[in-house]
Amino acid sequence: MEFGRFDRWRLPTAVKILVAGGFGAGKTTMVGAVSETRPLRTEEALTQAGTYVDDLYGVERKLNTTVAMDFGRITLSNDYMLYLFGTPGQERFWFFWDELALGALGAVVLADTRRLDDCFPSVDYFEKRDQPFVVALNCFEGSKPYTVGQVRKAIGLQSDIPIVHCDARRRDSGKEVLITLMEHAMRRGAASTVGTMS
Repeated sequence: MEFGRFDRWRLPTAVKILVAGGFGAGKTTMVGAVSETRPLRTEEALTQAGTYVDDLYGVERKLNTTVAMDFGRITLSNDYMLYLFGTPGQERFWFFWDELALGALGAVVLADTRRLDDCFPSVDYFEKRDQPFVVALNCFEGSKPYTVGQVRKAIGLQSDIPIVHCDARRRDSGKEVLITLMEHAMRRGAASTVGTMS
């Protein structure tokens, strides 16, 4: 059988991406919105037992929570197949993060500006791992419209880490966040290559 040029049959490069952030920031929603396939979810109902450990301020209508991970997949320009792993938000499930982070190119840290301090642990985690990440401000209805500069100052982020506004419910918005992360990771990779050559 004649296949012709092999590059016509080139598969997209597989890339692992984490979607992290605080409890109720929109991680499950974003993974589900952008995924080309039916997303895998490990959600359980919030119960009375969690009342004393889960802070529901600002997310009082939340009924379920991720207890292990969310998983979805999206192809970008036929060049990259992104495998998305949504992390659990509550502190008692953070032991999953190290396993989920293995082999990841980078991460999206979703931030809810109504509960901005909830994204601090995610930011700290990826800074300590020296892993590329972007902060995506999930624009919830009724939240105060903070500027990127105000958020950068509040979180204490370096100037080279991108901060973008998004709506986790919209596929096009989530896709733009992922493109921003890929571009950021590639710039960092190129800069480190140049640094080792000089």
